[in-house]
Amino acid sequence: MSQKTALVRNEYRCCIEVNQNGKYAVRMQVRFGAKNWSLPVFFLVSSFDAAMKRLEEAVQLLQRDEDRVWFWGVERSDDPKVAAELMNGIGLHYDQRREFPKRRAEFALLSGRPLTAFRLAQARRALAESITAGRTALASD
Repeated sequence: MSQKTALVRNEYRCCIEVNQNGKYAVRMQVRFGAKNWSLPVFFLVSSFDAAMKRLEEAVQLLQRDEDRVWFWGVERSDDPKVAAELMNGIGLHYDQRREFPKRRAEFALLSGRPLTAFRLAQARRALAESITAGRTALASD
């Protein structure tokens, strides 16, 4: 493995917001270092624990199948149904919103490497704190 390959990282920015229906909206902005493109996605779940389980599944899918979902970030001649089926299989949807909340979790993984329990635990803590901070801010308004 060359030194350049070893340094290619995918960067993940994640946030959780509770919508008006009480659902947890999890947003991710992924920057894939190997092809220098980004993918904004989101999903909805009913609990924080479900959000963390789905987040782990989503990161694992994106890490494993990075080349198959590449055309979500750039134009390609391949059949887009492949990525749509892949993403919809775990409930991921393309996020068209431009702004990203300041309260978020961020982590980087080497391209193609799985998400470790340690990184997930760090993200879980940061996301739980962001929800708590958001609720505290709303209560004080």
